[in-house]
Amino acid sequence: MDALISWFEGNPVALGALASLAAGAATGVGALPMLLVRRVPQRVQDGLLGFAAGVMLAASFFSLIIPALDNLQQNGGTPRAAAATVAAAVLLGAVVLYLVNRYAPHEHFVSGSNDRHSQSKMWRIWLFVIAITLHNFPEGMAVGVGYGAGDVTSGNSLALAIGLQNMPEGLAVAASLIGLDYKRSHAVLIALLTGLVEPIGGLVGAAAITLSQPLLPWGLGFAAGAMLFVVSNEIIPETHRKGHETQATGGLMVGLALMMFLDVSLG
Repeated sequence: MDALISWFEGNPVALGALASLAAGAATGVGALPMLLVRRVPQRVQDGLLGFAAGVMLAASFFSLIIPALDNLQQNGGTPRAAAATVAAAVLLGAVVLYLVNRYAPHEHFVSGSNDRHSQSKMWRIWLFVIAITLHNFPEGMAVGVGYGAGDVTSGNSLALAIGLQNMPEGLAVAASLIGLDYKRSHAVLIALLTGLVEPIGGLVGAAAITLSQPLLPWGLGFAAGAMLFVVSNEIIPETHRKGHETQATGGLMVGLALMMFLDVSLG
């Protein structure tokens, strides 16, 4: 066992993939209450998703953007050059997610399909799978980038953040599926599967940074931009659609404050 632990500690790619797998599996953990209850009030769902958004916001800045700035300046970059580089990386991450979001047909949990011509049940399932991929791949990549940098503390913080935000997301997914007459066990299983794309992102992120350390600040900034795009374009609009802005905002503030405290205290 000690040899296995030592091997993982010396292999950031494997560690990033394993940690992102654990973070992704948290979606299934969050969905487990749906095995016991039939319905979660919409205001509670929106508050929990707001909490997830706050966790992601804090992780984007404290675990990704700030470390990227520090890395560039520690390697001889001026504050202005470091800020410009990280800003470009953040925007690049957001643009890539926008393009995928714009041109890949997908389905939102509340607003429905963005392809009005897709009516078959099978096609709607595939749209749902694509939507899951859009949400979770950049989160897994962020965890992988954290470990690929060789900073286990930063990686742990990111894995914790993603795991925390995945739990209310898993609950919301399962609750939405049960509302569409899915069996409870099937809904929980699908919610678990939504997070299992994250190890792929974790593997990609860790491998890229391990192979080329100069890519580290770009990888950190890119992951932050992708996560910020998901928060602003997907999570916040969904939590504000049914008049529960106050609950969602309260959840966001609690999530941000909690993640900030955990990130600083664990770091």
